[in-house]
Amino acid sequence: MFFELSKILWMLVNPGNLLLLLISLGAILLFTKWWFSGRWLVMVATLLFLSLSVFPIGSWVFGLLENRFAPPAELPDRVDGIVVAGGIINPFLSHDRGQLSINGAVERVYELSLLSNRYPKAKLIFTGGSGSLFLQDHKEAKVIAPLLRQLGIDQERVILEDQSRNTFENAFFSHRLVQPKNDEVW
Repeated sequence: MFFELSKILWMLVNPGNLLLLLISLGAILLFTKWWFSGRWLVMVATLLFLSLSVFPIGSWVFGLLENRFAPPAELPDRVDGIVVAGGIINPFLSHDRGQLSINGAVERVYELSLLSNRYPKAKLIFTGGSGSLFLQDHKEAKVIAPLLRQLGIDQERVILEDQSRNTFENAFFSHRLVQPKNDEVW
């Protein structure tokens, strides 16, 4: 239920969608007795839309969030398992085009390749289902194999988790799948 609610809520509060709704509401108000409010609403929403389009506000916000957590200065001597969250491949475009459609999060699987060489005994988990609200038949874990092969990652070492639909479920289903012991380093 939480997954469905989060998807529906995001459709409404996504800045682009929200501004489009405000511009549309303002345009409708232009033809009513509240035309003056409609004019202001269209003007403010258009200025906000142009600002978001011109200035990299999204990059700044995500940069602040991502930079809050520095990468580890030193990696441990022993690692028992490595979990990589999906969000690397668009399984729908990959299916439609018959080739992998990779996005800007490809550094995740690149790091998996480096870490799998550094820790050859570690279990490797790739977790990624479908983040679509309605289409659950194309799952990222089902189409990642060619990329893993190209990066030289041994397919026999990789455990694929394909039921997750968001980051919370990535962690939940991966944990349930491998059931790590208290003394293990993941």
